[in-house]
Amino acid sequence: MSGRRSLGAAGESAAAAWLEAHGYLVLARNVRSRVGEIDLVARQADLVIFVEVKSRTGAAFGHPAEAIVARKQRRIARLASAFLQSHRLDRCAVRFDAMAVRLGREGEVVEIEHIPDAFQVTA
Repeated sequence: MSGRRSLGAAGESAAAAWLEAHGYLVLARNVRSRVGEIDLVARQADLVIFVEVKSRTGAAFGHPAEAIVARKQRRIARLASAFLQSHRLDRCAVRFDAMAVRLGREGEVVEIEHIPDAFQVTA
């Protein structure tokens, strides 16, 4: 596994653990299709949350959530729609969150920031 891939996996694991510790049920990880990937899908009551996780080892390249550009948001929205339909959750409310995970040199979690409603998707 490459350094970048292992960094992403560590960040996603930390984000999933954080969500569970804060009362969310993690429904899925790394939902993939030809369109792209959703890092985490969580649920809280009748709210389904699609979470994009960005991991960094430092702040040199800006805030991790800044990497979720409009094109990526549209891809996530398309994947989310397909996920909702295939899991019969299309009547649930939806939210798109971001999580920024900063890891230390040894892979330890330094900071986790949860950003609810990180972006809105318009039809």
